[in-house]
Amino acid sequence: MKTSLVSPDNKTTRPYVGPVDWRRMVQWLSDDEVIAPEEAQRTIARCSQAESSQHALVRLANVAMERASDGKPLDIEALSEYLAKRAGLPYLRIDPLKVDVGRVAETMSATYAERHKVLPVQVTTKEVVVATAEPFIDDWVAEVERQSRRTVRRVVASPLDIHRFTAEFFALAKSVRAAQKAGGNSGGSSFEQLVELGKSNKQLDANDQGVVKVVDWLWQYAFDQRASDIHLEPRRDQGVIRFRIDGVLHPVYQMPMGVHNAMVSRIKLLGRIDVVEKRRPQDGRIKTRNQRGDEVEMRLSTLPTAFGEKMVMRIFDPDNAVKDLDALGFAQHDAERWEGLVKRPHGIILVTGPTGSGKTTTLYSTLKRVATEEVNVSTVEDPIEMIEPSFNQTQVQPQLDFNFAEGLRALMRQDPDIIMVGEIRDLETAEMAIQAALTGHLVFSTLHTNDAPSAITRMMELGVPPYLLNATLLGVLAQRLVRTLCKQCKQKDDTAERETLMAVVKPWKLSGGYHPYKPVGCVDCRMGGYRGRMGLYELLTVTEALKEKINQAPSIDQLRRQAVQDGMRPLRLAGALRVAEGLTTLDEVISATPPLE
Repeated sequence: MKTSLVSPDNKTTRPYVGPVDWRRMVQWLSDDEVIAPEEAQRTIARCSQAESSQHALVRLANVAMERASDGKPLDIEALSEYLAKRAGLPYLRIDPLKVDVGRVAETMSATYAERHKVLPVQVTTKEVVVATAEPFIDDWVAEVERQSRRTVRRVVASPLDIHRFTAEFFALAKSVRAAQKAGGNSGGSSFEQLVELGKSNKQLDANDQGVVKVVDWLWQYAFDQRASDIHLEPRRDQGVIRFRIDGVLHPVYQMPMGVHNAMVSRIKLLGRIDVVEKRRPQDGRIKTRNQRGDEVEMRLSTLPTAFGEKMVMRIFDPDNAVKDLDALGFAQHDAERWEGLVKRPHGIILVTGPTGSGKTTTLYSTLKRVATEEVNVSTVEDPIEMIEPSFNQTQVQPQLDFNFAEGLRALMRQDPDIIMVGEIRDLETAEMAIQAALTGHLVFSTLHTNDAPSAITRMMELGVPPYLLNATLLGVLAQRLVRTLCKQCKQKDDTAERETLMAVVKPWKLSGGYHPYKPVGCVDCRMGGYRGRMGLYELLTVTEALKEKINQAPSIDQLRRQAVQDGMRPLRLAGALRVAEGLTTLDEVISATPPLE
């Protein structure tokens, strides 16, 4: 589609040149039947009421024109995509995780970018990809090509994104340069030099304004991108920032080692960690606020590596830390059984799964539901994942011989009703948990096992007698996290995936319509096809029949078969049912869950 203007004699045409005009945009939308003629008239009437300095697309997006085909409003993204098509250029939704901010700032100055309302988004050895919301103005192209010695390839992006990221990218680059100037290349790049640095008490200026701004940007950026972890990693020649989003690490930014060291020092200072000590791992925590003003807690961990000090910040967003059962991903079948377990007055409930499977979120969410004013909820953790005012939380301190068993022993004298033990690692802790359950307390804890039945055999391997397990254990919840399909772009998959799904579900004689979907990829999910994560659950409840099996020192297969007869749905089956609901894919489920026996 080419955009041109008809000359007065109606015989020749010439390409349209100049800023995007909102009246002309309305006419184009009407001509292409994107909006109805009456919608075009209504828009012209509304936009003519007041003059505005806003970009034409922003102005039209505020009017919320209705698309003729489906009645949905045309937002800024839809209008930008239409403009790109009209101009014959590619459309790009700017993903800040895929922009090398340092190279962007080297291509042109912030003043030049703001004046021409353009933003470099990708720089290679041969070309510069530049985003613009004014596709009919290209008088700046030749100058950029001459200065950068690269070919310019234009793409159309939302004017709001261009305005926002122009300010952010150039401000970040300026802060990094300032931090580099303040910190230089000090800090060392090998373990031996790190030891010397610690001995000499030499520090970078962690309070330099450039460093402060870069750290502030890092946190807000991570919150905005829904990151669960921030990695600051030293390499031989530079520092690397990576975010974990939906379980996958994404490279974000590279910086000089001097800046990396200054950032780590700044964060350690705020987290009350010894800034000088760089030879041993340290832990800390910081509480800050996101852009909405909500409190966000971060757990800090440092580690000396070959090239410097690495830091990982785990983010505990209050929106994700405490959820109801439906938001966690519980199916109704398991949600009802779980509710029944946590309402029991005493006994042990175990949550099991590998690191990063969501055990902490499940436990905190469950404890938050039962932590009323009438009960005393106390925890012993290593470390305390997130501060929760309604709990009494204690952190183990191995250097003081204060472990889980000692913590439990102390808690028993604190008149608790509900106890959460971070992890059962040895027989002593297991015996203390059983003693607490026998004396009328409800005890929650975690184990690292592959599935729910394995937790029973693990407890027996630790040395817990079967009769004590039968007397105290109420149930075991095994869980995994899988990525969920992007709602904006997923498509039905009626091919091999459906046949594979039916093969998994059919033996269980479950009724229902099975409609698997496949990932496609769009701008909302960064072309990955997935957005967000959900839990898969396998809930074993200890019945009289299972107790008989436990008394017989059974094999894991015998326990598993009995648990299934008692209503347990294995993890892979739970995942297959979520596939049938169109929430995730079999590839995700198969990679995250153990096979069905």
